[in-house]
Amino acid sequence: MAKEWPGWKAFLHGLRRQTKARIRQSKTSCHAPVVGRSLAVAFPSNLMKAKPSHSRRGLLAGGSWIIEQSKLVDTLPQPGQSTAIRSTQTGPAGAAGHVLMALAHSGARFPLFAAGLVGKDDAGARLLADCKKFKIDTKQLGSTTKAATAFTDVMTERGSGRRMHFHAHGANALWAGEDLNFAKMKVKHFHLGHLLMLDALDAADTKLGTKAAKLLAAAVEAGVKTSVDVAGEDGDRLAKIVQPALKFTDYLIINEHEAGKLTGFKVREPDGRLDTVTLRHAAGALLQHGVRELVVLHFPEGAFARTRKGDDVWQSSVKLPPKAIVGTSGAGNAFCAGFLFGIHEGWETKRCLEAGVCLAAACLANPAGISGVKALNTSLALGKKYKFHPPLEPGDDY
Repeated sequence: MAKEWPGWKAFLHGLRRQTKARIRQSKTSCHAPVVGRSLAVAFPSNLMKAKPSHSRRGLLAGGSWIIEQSKLVDTLPQPGQSTAIRSTQTGPAGAAGHVLMALAHSGARFPLFAAGLVGKDDAGARLLADCKKFKIDTKQLGSTTKAATAFTDVMTERGSGRRMHFHAHGANALWAGEDLNFAKMKVKHFHLGHLLMLDALDAADTKLGTKAAKLLAAAVEAGVKTSVDVAGEDGDRLAKIVQPALKFTDYLIINEHEAGKLTGFKVREPDGRLDTVTLRHAAGALLQHGVRELVVLHFPEGAFARTRKGDDVWQSSVKLPPKAIVGTSGAGNAFCAGFLFGIHEGWETKRCLEAGVCLAAACLANPAGISGVKALNTSLALGKKYKFHPPLEPGDDY
């Protein structure tokens, strides 16, 4: 019957040409635009399609492992001047360490896995012991004699909460995550942070732009959800190192300053007020340039999330009395832990943001910082006790 149609040969010929064209197109490299300098990088299109993760469970956090030495001082001195140290605290820190410890303190019932590198020294032994104490799997947390455990000296000004960081990259600079086998680990989520503090992962990769992008791509290909946090830094390294990773990041969790530097938007007015309209534009730009599901921005006034569908979710911070705030160190990582707690458990975005700001509040109000975070319900109770600041409204300045 088909052969009796005069144009059947031309029809089949055209169909074959369309099929071949689609096959050729699927094999070509995909290029996503980037903000600022051009860093378009070719990558296999199949990496953008994650495998189902319904059988996976648990969170793996890799990246910076740090011993933080926090000092409460009277003032942050000018060069050549001195100030009095009123108290000192030493404890685990870093994007990976802080997030896992906060999740453990909060009572997460899903498995927690550590990945990274510490030195074979007292500081590294302490971090490994802390993980063991809270039943965090350390099979992927190695130790080395080639570098000391990374450390940070944090100077926090009493009263204002302003702080300064002095950081030594240490063993973190050597970790590239090459031993991670996401197909065998069966974790549901991989959190990577802090980019810009992980020299080996920040290094260039000829195919995907950076080694971090390559590592995240392997997680995506295996069906693992990914999230990324970055370290604040001036200069042009931020865009160069972070942008290649965005294509393989399901959830980008950063503060407003980092979002502004990545996109070129000024998210705060000259007097320091938050510009919520510009903040939304910055989040939208980050989605356009690769983030797969959700951009989450946190700041002292609260948090904001924009989904790939264009939905905006706002959450104001806990209204802690000024006297209750004893320091700000670790608050960003505490927020991240609260948000990831909810993401892993499948909560709606609003509830994830609330958990984030409440864990941040628990960190702010405890002299031990993130190490003083208690059970999740205890942190959430801070929101009920002190209430939240007035709702953030798009278009208002704060």
